[in-house]
Amino acid sequence: MAWIETVPDEQWPDDSQLANLYGQVVDGAHGRVDHIMAIHSLNPRGLAAHNGLYQSAMAGTATLRKVERELIALVVSLENHCHY
Repeated sequence: MAWIETVPDEQWPDDSQLANLYGQVVDGAHGRVDHIMAIHSLNPRGLAAHNGLYQSAMAGTATLRKVERELIALVVSLENHCHY
């Protein structure tokens, strides 16, 4: 399995750019940053862009509930043979 270098969650408060983004991307239920977001920790601009895209996709319309959007994303990932 491939491994991508990331900044550990506990070091984010020491990095001004990551500290500003932490509250936006931390999973409140688990108190950690999901791996798919953490892979951007070496590129905070990329993290901000990914988070913006995710937030737009998850709140883009009132016709689908968030759980339905997540299920669509899951099916697309499965069809694309994405391991995430």
